[in-house]
Amino acid sequence: MNIPNTLTISRLVAIPLLMALLLLRFPGHDQTAAALFIVFSLTDTLDGQLARRRGTESDLGRFLDPLADKLFVLSVLIVLVQEGLVAAWVVVVIFSRELIITILRSVGAGQGRVISAAPLGKTKTVTQMAAVTLLILQRPYPVLVPIAAIAVGIAVVFTLWSGLDYVWRFRDLIRPFDVSKMRESPSGGAPEASAPQELAALLRGSGLTVSVAESMTGGMIGTMITGQPGSSLYFVGGVIAYSNDLKREELGVAAELLESVGAVSPEVAEAMAQGVRSRLGTNLAVAVTGIAGPAADGTTKPVGLTYIAVASEGHVVSREFRFEGDRTVIRHRASTAALRMLIAEARSVARAGVKTA
Repeated sequence: MNIPNTLTISRLVAIPLLMALLLLRFPGHDQTAAALFIVFSLTDTLDGQLARRRGTESDLGRFLDPLADKLFVLSVLIVLVQEGLVAAWVVVVIFSRELIITILRSVGAGQGRVISAAPLGKTKTVTQMAAVTLLILQRPYPVLVPIAAIAVGIAVVFTLWSGLDYVWRFRDLIRPFDVSKMRESPSGGAPEASAPQELAALLRGSGLTVSVAESMTGGMIGTMITGQPGSSLYFVGGVIAYSNDLKREELGVAAELLESVGAVSPEVAEAMAQGVRSRLGTNLAVAVTGIAGPAADGTTKPVGLTYIAVASEGHVVSREFRFEGDRTVIRHRASTAALRMLIAEARSVARAGVKTA
């Protein structure tokens, strides 16, 4: 938890208060509700600015921010429908759009991708919040009724437009798998999409370069990458830093960090990714640290606990995984998850138009 995420959660906490103010009857209750709605709506802009300024952006924030926006607006709209201040179809349109985007985010999370709020999505949120404010105030101030109707129309247009924008930009998440690029998993279960082939298809000709820092996987990620024809065009190399000494000497991981949080931690994974990217001078880097089997040092961290981090210019993010299976299966699943996260970061960098050497 940090200040930006606390501000985001404040919008969720405000929902019951706003609903009560709209349903109760006392002098100035609508004006009070509108004022509070505006105040808490401003936290939507403030939390993002603080997160970017302080470098505290997180997966929790990326998921929680759009979720809080949805619940905050939809809860108030539902009460306004009950009070006869807005047509029910407006809520159906907004809810349908949010449901589709939520499903899209869930699919992305299953592939190791985090879909943050897009600029058009933020514009949609602003128009919705302006419309809701006018809908609340039209009850004590009837002169605002036509203005509120226009604002609702604008909000509906941006809601549909931003929804189509999300679906189009992330259409690769919902396209059918190419069966020719599937193979059996090492555990003998259902076949999985080939992450190395997908990475190769994405990076060949892109000008982007990749490096890896591996601890638990012991070189498996590098092996999977170099197993693809033409990998020399984008794969520079990697460091197998199994010991803490090597993490310090070759990747620049601070000794204090290793002592305070341990080698198997998100902080060390991120430091490893940043370190190998800096040392090898690549656009992208991925790092893995975890526990594939019973530890000899007596650590109480569970077998299968894994932290994977990806780094690019000015950006690093990590995720925690809990893999099950024997040592071989855990290492393979960690390697595949690392490639999936690397693919997501490469797509993000490509969309941002980052210049390559």
